[in-house]
Amino acid sequence: MTNLDDDQLEQDPAGGEVADFDAFFAEQAEPEPQGIPLRLFGRTYTLPGTLPALFALQLHRVQHSSRPEDVRRLLGALFGPDAVDHWTERGMSDRKLGIVLLWATANVAEPDSVSMQRAAELYDEREQAKAGKAAPRPAKPKGGKGNASKKPRSSGKR
Repeated sequence: MTNLDDDQLEQDPAGGEVADFDAFFAEQAEPEPQGIPLRLFGRTYTLPGTLPALFALQLHRVQHSSRPEDVRRLLGALFGPDAVDHWTERGMSDRKLGIVLLWATANVAEPDSVSMQRAAELYDEREQAKAGKAAPRPAKPKGGKGNASKKPRSSGKR
């Protein structure tokens, strides 16, 4: 009836079977990945080795919220509960915050996957796309008299 091993099942007080995730996860246990340290405004933070469930849950909520407390809780899951206050007291801009977040989330998911410079580039590209500002393109030469790229006029005779 169930797809669980016998050692992952217990009897609940009512006599039914209980799926024991504690036993299952204990069997699956691998060493926790080391977190990545970073320094910002004179403090050293160590990111968690994996994205915390609270971060994933809060990320969904923050996408639809403008409440500062939601952002504070989201960032607290990665950097600690007072990090946002520390950063804002030191005048952190929204661009710097975006770059740090982009870098942190990428590197928690896959360490050393995004450099700080690349995070800044990605942030700027996203902001330009949001604002509808495509990267400037070189101007095309305009036609007109004296344009050497034009074909000479034909007399129409062969």
